[in-house]
Amino acid sequence: MSANLDDIRDQQRETWDKFSAGWKKWDSLVLGWLAPFGDTMIRSANLSNSFSVLDVAAGTGEPGLTAAAAIPDGHVTVTDLSENMLAAAAENAAKRGLKNFETRLCDAGALPFADASFDAVLCRFGFMFFPDIATAAKEMARVAKPGARICAAVWSTPAKNPWAATIMDTIARHVEMPSPPAGSPGLFRCAPEGMMVETFREAGLLDVAEEEVSTMMVHDAPERYWDFMAEIAAPVVAGLSRADTATREKIRREVLELALQFVSDGKVHLRSTATVIIGTR
Repeated sequence: MSANLDDIRDQQRETWDKFSAGWKKWDSLVLGWLAPFGDTMIRSANLSNSFSVLDVAAGTGEPGLTAAAAIPDGHVTVTDLSENMLAAAAENAAKRGLKNFETRLCDAGALPFADASFDAVLCRFGFMFFPDIATAAKEMARVAKPGARICAAVWSTPAKNPWAATIMDTIARHVEMPSPPAGSPGLFRCAPEGMMVETFREAGLLDVAEEEVSTMMVHDAPERYWDFMAEIAAPVVAGLSRADTATREKIRREVLELALQFVSDGKVHLRSTATVIIGTR
């Protein structure tokens, strides 16, 4: 791995370790919000009760936890670059009484598993942050058994994701943010049409297909939306850190006002859309 990719990997580890407390705090909300994407992946993986499943970049444990509950006679290994995230995943597994679940600290670009080790491989919202997307895809293909499904989810375009665009666009109007180099890790890095299909095919996967999945991020009030994003979203925290106190408060007021446009039945509903990509080893 080049020095530049090493730097990106180390930065990602530092970021996710730093934000692990926020993710743990908001875990129940995140689990419910992101569940439809993981459920689609699990359905597409055609899990069997005896399967050995790998969940790459699983953070606090999903969708690996749900997979483990679905295949009590199988086994699920979840990986992440952040030790703190994996500690939360292990705690979540213990709370659910899952005995067929283990964690492994590792880089998605260098998976510490033998060839053809797993009957299914999952990766929900990890590819956007990998230093080298192509290498990660090839590693997942390498550790998958012949005929195994590899299923990933990546965020679609900002226009289809007001949960993120509402606050990020507001920050961008008030704070001068440096333009990241092309291909840098980010929420919408994998959104271009056909990008992940091509990546899977180049990794040697067959019968590659896509499915768009949408759900809602729901908050009890605009203030809860602001608190959530300010505590778990690294790009939001980075943007707000460049604002002085007055500018930050102005951004907050505008975001709260914008969030009111998404209120129905007394709660804030923000559309969230991802692409699920499926390929066969």
